[in-house]
Amino acid sequence: MRIALTHNLKITGSAEEAEFDSPETIAAIAGALERAGHEVERIEVSGPASRVLARLEALQPDLIFNTAEGHKGKTREAFYPSLFDELGIPYTGSDAYTLNVALDKSLTKRVLASYGVTTPRARLVNRTTLESGALDDVSFPVIVKPNFEGSSKGIFREWSVCEDAYHLAEVVERQLARFEAGLLVEHYIAGIDVACAFVDGLKEASGARPSAAGIPEGVLTPIEFVIDPQVAGRHNVYDFNLKHAKPEHVTRRPAQLPAATIERIRSLTARVVRALDLKDHARCEFRVTPSSKRGLDHDVHFLEVDGLPTLQPGASVFVAAAQRGVDFDGVIRAIVRSACKRRGLLPLLESTPPRRAKRTALRVGFTYNMKRSDTVATDGGPGKGGAGAAYDSEAEFDSPRTIQAIASAIESYGHTVVPLEATPDLPRALGASGVDVVFNIAEGLRGRGREAQVPALCELLGIPYSGSDATTLSLALDKGLTKQILRAAGIETAEWQVVTTGREKLKPFRYPVIVKPNAEGTSKGITSASVVKDEAAARAAAKQLVDRYHQPALIEEYIAGREFTVGLLGERRPKVLPPMEVVFVDPPSYPVYGYDEKQSDTPRVRFECPAQLTPSELRRIEKVVRDTFAALACRDVARVDLRMAKDGRVYVIEINPLPGLTPDFSDLCVIAKVAGMDYRMLIGEIMAGCLKRHRDARAATPQSAGALAAAPQAGGALAAAAPAAAGAAGASPASEPAPQAAHAAQPAPAPQAAPASQPAPAPQAAPAPQAAPAPQPAPASQAAPAPQPAPAPQPAPAPQPASGPALAGPAPLAAEQPPSSAASVVEREVAGP
Repeated sequence: MRIALTHNLKITGSAEEAEFDSPETIAAIAGALERAGHEVERIEVSGPASRVLARLEALQPDLIFNTAEGHKGKTREAFYPSLFDELGIPYTGSDAYTLNVALDKSLTKRVLASYGVTTPRARLVNRTTLESGALDDVSFPVIVKPNFEGSSKGIFREWSVCEDAYHLAEVVERQLARFEAGLLVEHYIAGIDVACAFVDGLKEASGARPSAAGIPEGVLTPIEFVIDPQVAGRHNVYDFNLKHAKPEHVTRRPAQLPAATIERIRSLTARVVRALDLKDHARCEFRVTPSSKRGLDHDVHFLEVDGLPTLQPGASVFVAAAQRGVDFDGVIRAIVRSACKRRGLLPLLESTPPRRAKRTALRVGFTYNMKRSDTVATDGGPGKGGAGAAYDSEAEFDSPRTIQAIASAIESYGHTVVPLEATPDLPRALGASGVDVVFNIAEGLRGRGREAQVPALCELLGIPYSGSDATTLSLALDKGLTKQILRAAGIETAEWQVVTTGREKLKPFRYPVIVKPNAEGTSKGITSASVVKDEAAARAAAKQLVDRYHQPALIEEYIAGREFTVGLLGERRPKVLPPMEVVFVDPPSYPVYGYDEKQSDTPRVRFECPAQLTPSELRRIEKVVRDTFAALACRDVARVDLRMAKDGRVYVIEINPLPGLTPDFSDLCVIAKVAGMDYRMLIGEIMAGCLKRHRDARAATPQSAGALAAAPQAGGALAAAAPAAAGAAGASPASEPAPQAAHAAQPAPAPQAAPASQPAPAPQAAPAPQAAPAPQPAPASQAAPAPQPAPAPQPAPAPQPASGPALAGPAPLAAEQPPSSAASVVEREVAGP
């Protein structure tokens, strides 16, 4: 089965992310699903829901394995199940209504009271009820909890238990400021904490059935939480710090209670599951204390239920499952099986071999510029050639390794990749390629509008493509125009002036200033010497850049402070990835993240991701980058470079809507990895918007559902040239195996055209007279024989690249694992991949 694993990823150790899943947990769940034979796609839901929607529509999963907690509000856990219901995609776990009720502790208690489930006395307190005397007749001791939070958020054993009115008023006032939705003031019962998990249909590994009558087999053995006496404190409370900061001080073990008490806990759990209509898996929490009632050993008090419990390895559900001889993978498989049984998917789950759900495979044109200069290393970093224009002439182009990695990632989604190098021959090659969409990383060849060349060509041919449109790419490459747009949008950017000769009258700048080429990327032309302290030096630096790059120079005031780069994914309301700080090692007076610092073998910078920021600083940066993304009308992907001055003001240096994608090297790739995205997932995120635009175009013009990207009929010669076009790009099909290293420099064979998706048969081109046999496009359908057109004129020989290796079929990428500690500092070694 194809399973989407939806989740919130824990990146920092902050309380706001306490309910989110760690990278290790997500990796464990994905691994268990993959070992069961499923195809798993991880979808991190932090950010706009439109991104989740686009990814799900592109993936078309058979089932969603949902662990997403949501972000804000009293209904956050219900948001994604509601979305899945609207999309009609089956998912694991309870529905939106049940999750809403379960997250509301006060409402849960009222519902369960009618089912005979005993709970401690409690009342919901918010600003309104507080003013009407909600705390006037409280019986002490009480414990104060946030009413709409899980994972023990807001619960601390040092002060959450109150024994007098003065202490209670103090705690309530403090907590209401943080949890405005309301607090639960509950009678505190001294005792032990016990959790009882439910995994629907989880059987004994031996096949034996539980002995207790009337209790579903999925109700597991109750697990007791034993707190180290040295840290237990006055009140035995399993609080936030013990759960998240000091988990080593808590031991989970099968509850050491009489058999009658154990069965009562299991019976109450079954009653809660039925009352709330919980699905697939859940966890109930109880407080157990010695009983003073005749005939009872212990009293069992229900505390709360978690309809979306953690699946972190070592959690109580896995301790309980181990008592039945079921391991981590067995629990995950049971959850999937339960959901499939409810949704009528058991035939799909049990089919051998597993049946693949229908997926729309597309022909994806992949446009790029490849590095070929002798001064450029083949692994993605620059060579050690001398300074000057030749040194950085191909700095923005991509290495064969990067191109192969991207092609491999696209292919992993089931698509056919058609490599198309952005040479002057691209218009003919693209028109003849028959691609459905284009994944574009091409930088273009010349001119300040060079990055817009491929998008403009795609628009001319009506082919949807990834990334920003031609207008945005043109504007963003021109630093002066970008600053004008940002200033008009009220976004802070350093004072600047564009000069064309260096002899113009300059503004009264506050020196020092930094001088840059106006329309270059990858920090070309920027070094530590670019910062100058007076007007004469600024003029000289500007004239030097004008002469070297044959374009205007930008002079802008130097902003002293911390430097950040932030990635964004999406459209309209983009997802902001964790900011990465560029930390200068032994910095000079005016540190610069210049061309040399962005290349290999430099010890002058290191990187911290996520950056160490206060919540207010983080919000400020996120707002600035979102506003910048919107001001330039970016889409799908971008990276914004910032400086934060000592006074806290955030200045935009520039925005790059066509950021580098070298695996484990480019800033965006490193940031995405911290955000829980491996390389394949990052490429999928960037492609999602493009695929959505393709579907929208098909829906708008159903008569052209076969090939939106097909150019108008161009005659037999153009059709016959289609296979040669990819060869002209210096590339073999990305789906072919990579050749041996010894043959890497040889021209690749012309690719076979992949089957198109049109329902009608595709015509076959006749071989040209007196020419080597050209590969024939495969028929799109076997429904009818393909008609043979008249012999085509002999096409011109396909030009071969001047230098550099041909693009072989991409080698499979090794799976990238999320970082072992999401809150740790990522220190990237700046070396060629």
